Amino acid sequence: MAGASSEDVSTSMFDPDKNLNPGVLLDSELIQYPPEVEAVLKELLPSDDPLDDPNFNLVEYINALFPTEQSLASIDEVVGKICHKTQQLDDEIRSVIRSQTETTNDGNTALMEAHNAIETLFVRILDIKEKAESSEAMVKEITRDIKLLDNAKRNLTTSITTLNHLQMLVSGIDSLQHLSRKRQYGEVANLLEGILDVMVYLEKYHTIDEIKELSNQMTTLQVHLGEQILQDFKEAFSFKPGSNPMAASKQLTEACLVVNILKDGKVKKELLNWFIEQQLKEYHALFSPDQDAAWLDKIDRRYSWVKRTLLDFEQKFAHIFPPHWQVGKQICLEFCSVTKTELGKVMQNRQAEIEVKLLLFAIQRTTTFEELLNKKFPTEKQHKDTDDDSGQFSGAVSGCFEPYLHIYIESLDKNLTELISRFSADFKRNPVPKATDEQAAVLPCCADLFVFYKKCLLQCYQLSTGNPLLQLTHIFAKYLSEYATKVLLANLPHKSLRENAHSSGINLTSLLNSDPSAAKLTPEELRLTCVLLSSSEYCLETAVQLEEKLKSKINSDLQDKVSFSAQYDMFHSVISTSIGLLVQDVENACEPALIAMSKMNWLAVDSVRDTSNFVNAITSHVKTSVPLIRDCLASARKYFTQFCVKFVNSFIPKFINYVMKCRPLISVSDGGAEMRTFGAEQLLLDTHSLKTMLLELPSIGSQVTRKPPASYTKIVLREMTKAEMMLKVVMSRADNAHDYVDYYMKLLGPDCCDVSTFQKLLDMKGMRKMEQQPLLDLFRARVTTNIIDRSLPQEQPSSSSSAPTRAAPPASSPHSETESSRIKRLEKLIKRKL
Repeated sequence: MAGASSEDVSTSMFDPDKNLNPGVLLDSELIQYPPEVEAVLKELLPSDDPLDDPNFNLVEYINALFPTEQSLASIDEVVGKICHKTQQLDDEIRSVIRSQTETTNDGNTALMEAHNAIETLFVRILDIKEKAESSEAMVKEITRDIKLLDNAKRNLTTSITTLNHLQMLVSGIDSLQHLSRKRQYGEVANLLEGILDVMVYLEKYHTIDEIKELSNQMTTLQVHLGEQILQDFKEAFSFKPGSNPMAASKQLTEACLVVNILKDGKVKKELLNWFIEQQLKEYHALFSPDQDAAWLDKIDRRYSWVKRTLLDFEQKFAHIFPPHWQVGKQICLEFCSVTKTELGKVMQNRQAEIEVKLLLFAIQRTTTFEELLNKKFPTEKQHKDTDDDSGQFSGAVSGCFEPYLHIYIESLDKNLTELISRFSADFKRNPVPKATDEQAAVLPCCADLFVFYKKCLLQCYQLSTGNPLLQLTHIFAKYLSEYATKVLLANLPHKSLRENAHSSGINLTSLLNSDPSAAKLTPEELRLTCVLLSSSEYCLETAVQLEEKLKSKINSDLQDKVSFSAQYDMFHSVISTSIGLLVQDVENACEPALIAMSKMNWLAVDSVRDTSNFVNAITSHVKTSVPLIRDCLASARKYFTQFCVKFVNSFIPKFINYVMKCRPLISVSDGGAEMRTFGAEQLLLDTHSLKTMLLELPSIGSQVTRKPPASYTKIVLREMTKAEMMLKVVMSRADNAHDYVDYYMKLLGPDCCDVSTFQKLLDMKGMRKMEQQPLLDLFRARVTTNIIDRSLPQEQPSSSSSAPTRAAPPASSPHSETESSRIKRLEKLIKRKL
């Protein structure tokens, strides 16, 4: 044993095939539980004892008890503990089994007691049920007689009520027959309403012959009453000797009450149709198509006649009819229907005689009459919504004119042609309006044009919201274009622009390419240009509102065809052209000063002084023109901002081009030891002064200083800084070609990486062609390399290998410090000047 290992002990002493204890169970004989049961047992009885582990391994457990040979010395002690623990488990199992036996006995006893209690409860429930059934039978016996009495009472009450109604019906029919013969319609109305209610009650008994016969008698009586009342009306209004409607008005009024009660509305309809026909009989005779009064020039007589007829009816006969019948309104509706039909026939027969003035006269009188009827007989919708001006009579007569509205549209075409011509003629005679702080100066004819449009629209949509209104829309669009071309664009104060506009339409390029030496615009012409710009804006905004109004009035299926987009483009073009003309005027006035700058002998400048004369000339002209333009566009601030932006976008590139014509700026001594840069320094100072002036351009000459828009400031700073950087490159030394090209790349960036610009800067330095060639070759190579680098994917350089990429000013020359000090002195001079 001493020479054996622990593994040998475990495999020899505790080998399952050499089981020494027959009481020990093999692994195959152990009880195996499903995994679910094992999980529940572990949850209910948690234990850290390895013997409780379902995956218990006997060999591993023994090896854990005896890990070494020395531990086998305590084997007796371990066996004793295991036996003791086994004895304890046996005692616990025995105790549990005994307690379970006692629990089973107690459970059986409790179950027997529960069975006995249920049997007792069941017996009691049966007893209660028998008593309840006995009580119910007793109550039914007691209340049987009461129910019989209740049914008898109900039946008796129904019988009495039915007999009373039957008696009322019989007596009522007799009374109605008697009263109708005497024409006592007031009593008939009171009695008839009650009898009709009785008939409704007896409707369920119509299967009884007697009641059915009474119902037939009542129906016959109602028919007779209707015929009799209609006959009474005809006799009263027959205008025969002895007939007097006024005398019989009381009887007729009561007869109308009877008609109103009759269920069948046929009598009321026949009565009203007959009465309205009687009222319009004279109208048919007076205005038949063969009569002279039927033509459009006498249409007023028709409306005068119906007004008199309506007034006569209200005075004499209106009290006869119930107010809710609205007989006067019914007369007017029938009159409108008849008039519309008759006028349509007359106009169709005499279409050649219809003239514009006659048609407009008839339309105006008709729409006025319809408005009068709408006010006299308002609908319920008009009462609730005061903004709704439509009524039941709108188009009731005027609809007959719709097939002939093309005559009106054609006349509008002629009138608008004359109106545009008059606007063009009046433009020369009338002075240019002046702008105010609250309102821009706008041509009066703009408002006149849209007022005329409003009147035409109002007349047309009251008559039709279909194709005639669409034709009117096309007319509006046509003359908006005419107005933009013949009034606004044609009066711009620029001869060449007007000629181009008449020959090829609106073209801003023709303005920008016009002769720069053209005469400067006078202050009056500047104001005129601003007025035309403001007028174009007014027309644009009003045309948008007009389009929205047309779309709200025209039929929904035609809304997509209403569009003024082409006219919007024309007004936008007039605005752009006006702004371009203002820009061109200010720019052309500055050009002589730029030409003078390019022709100066900059080598003759021996010191840096105050700003040059050309800068003063440019500033003077800007201070003269820009405040005038700003005041004229005070209420259209956005267009003044556009003017400023367009001016700097056009002026600064031109200024840079003229700067590059200033050459040479620098002179170098024969040995290259000394370089005169006074000319370049003076030009740099002038450039900075112009930049300052341009930054203040939007508020120049104004008592109130406003901060210019950020977009404008960005443009000025970007472009003028480019000019300053060019001059700084010119002032730098070119002894080292690589440093000089790097300095150029750093200051001007990739936007100016073209050979022509670089060569112009070398010309400004006064370098000869032979001296320029090495720099040009190096510059071309550097540009090509940069293009290739930008086309390749970029890699992030490491911090250890990264080299500085900012190009420093050329410093290879011993005179670099002197050059740098000159630039610093120039910057100080600029700051002192500011």
